[in-house]
Amino acid sequence: MLRRLKRSKSRSLRLPLSLLATLTLGCGIAFAAQAAEECPQRGDLAPMYCDADGDLVADAPTDESRYLDPDPLVFAYTPVEDPAIYADIWEPFIEHLRDVTGKDVRFYAVQSNAAEIEAMRSGRIQVAGFSTGPTPFAVNLAGAVPFAIMGSDDGEFGYTLQVYTRKDSGIDELSDLKGKRVAHTSPTSNSGNLAPRALFPKQGITPDEDYEVVYSGSHDQSMLGVVAGDYDAAPVASEVVDRMAERGLYDPEEVKIIFESKRFPTTSYTYANNLKPELVDKIKKAFFSFDMKGTELGEEFSGVTKFVPVTYQKDWEVIRDIQDANGVVYSQENVE
Repeated sequence: MLRRLKRSKSRSLRLPLSLLATLTLGCGIAFAAQAAEECPQRGDLAPMYCDADGDLVADAPTDESRYLDPDPLVFAYTPVEDPAIYADIWEPFIEHLRDVTGKDVRFYAVQSNAAEIEAMRSGRIQVAGFSTGPTPFAVNLAGAVPFAIMGSDDGEFGYTLQVYTRKDSGIDELSDLKGKRVAHTSPTSNSGNLAPRALFPKQGITPDEDYEVVYSGSHDQSMLGVVAGDYDAAPVASEVVDRMAERGLYDPEEVKIIFESKRFPTTSYTYANNLKPELVDKIKKAFFSFDMKGTELGEEFSGVTKFVPVTYQKDWEVIRDIQDANGVVYSQENVE
């Protein structure tokens, strides 16, 4: 479904196993040392991290000798169907990150949310984009520090949960879903599953009790299933169905929205908590000085033009509330 791009001969797709092992060993030693320090509070953070300032993310090490200043610097983006295509899409930004940091930056393709979180925890990646729902797991299990998100010129960002049904379905509001067959995407999806389970009961409709939940596997499949009449309705992410409409994958005239939530944050861009502060400053400078206009990145993610600042404590509050309502525990076993 993604547009096919010419595949570059970028250095970014592969890293030597010896290099990954070295990075992992070095970070593991640093993490173990930090875990031994006295910590006034950790909150939901894993034992190897500390949150003395109460901002809900892992503090930098108190011992400056434990700061990391890696070269190459490894960047990963949330798992996608075809990582090679996204390596090309991200290449202009990777070049910009190289210029600003003075590092040899590599793109590291990950296969799952669990793999991406483990890669940051073990030091194989130092900068990463994590999807909305997995971000709290990355923060608490891997020491990820969210600092940026894709946004528009006016600083707006995020997406909404929208519930779609066919215009001829006879369904006009959430209460009409009783006894119906509704497509959720996957168990860990925020807008495709967790948010509906947390928000819908307040609207008088409870998934699995008032309607049958069928997992479609993706937002795309949920939407296409509604259009085809396979499902009576589906909660989906607005940004996904907007891109589908732009590509002509469904006719917006055939469907309607019967519910829309407040805005959620999109992919968080993070750095590992134990990076040298001077390197963190350069990473932030690279993100906030990059202009997406006219780049493949800007074309792929329509409606955004730049990276805007965020904090995990403020901007992920709604996601934490949703996960808390669903009884989510931040453990490695629960990532997938």
